[in-house]
Amino acid sequence: MIAERIHSILDQLSEGVRLVAVSKYHPSEAIREAYTIGQRIFGESHAQELQRKHEELADLSDIEWHFIGHLQTNKVKYIAPYVNLIHSGDSPHLLAEINKQALKVGRIIPCLLQLHVAQEETKFGFTPDEAMRYLESGEWQSLKGVQLAGVMAMASNVDDEERIRNEFHQVHHFFDTVKQQFFADNAAFKEISMGMSDDWHIAIDESATLIRLGTCIFGERQY
Repeated sequence: MIAERIHSILDQLSEGVRLVAVSKYHPSEAIREAYTIGQRIFGESHAQELQRKHEELADLSDIEWHFIGHLQTNKVKYIAPYVNLIHSGDSPHLLAEINKQALKVGRIIPCLLQLHVAQEETKFGFTPDEAMRYLESGEWQSLKGVQLAGVMAMASNVDDEERIRNEFHQVHHFFDTVKQQFFADNAAFKEISMGMSDDWHIAIDESATLIRLGTCIFGERQY
């Protein structure tokens, strides 16, 4: 069933779009099943759960672990040695801590700037204005253990497709603006992570390069 769902999704992806299989709350066996058919990128949102799965699946040497949830600064140290991409770089304070822990283990960790474009107070992230001020400050350039690799966002949890599309369009416009202004010569700044199980088709229309799908691959969460 997992294999069929993944193949169905992959058949619909535009060139240059990669699937992050959101495996949080699902057992390592489900990840292994997805891995056997070629899926390599898996998204987790709790540091302890990611650490456990990283250990249980240590034999899968080319698996890519993406951290997609709100990351507490005191948990960064647990995932810094091996995480491939942190989608949720939602504050200068967190990015500074990621930098600190990355340098401790001799790594440069790719991170995305999480943008808060949804009209919901519960979401984390920089507003586009805050993110622009952060980039203009140049503070990020001193973080030698962090590689800014693009942006991430979640749309409002609504049925209004026009609103969702406008929010994703805002993210795409922000990406294009800062790419030209700050990262024109930086090939690593290339990712737009947006789109989940209910809105990923819209996200792809608005130039997402990474979509984060869980329920439509693994089914309902297993707490």
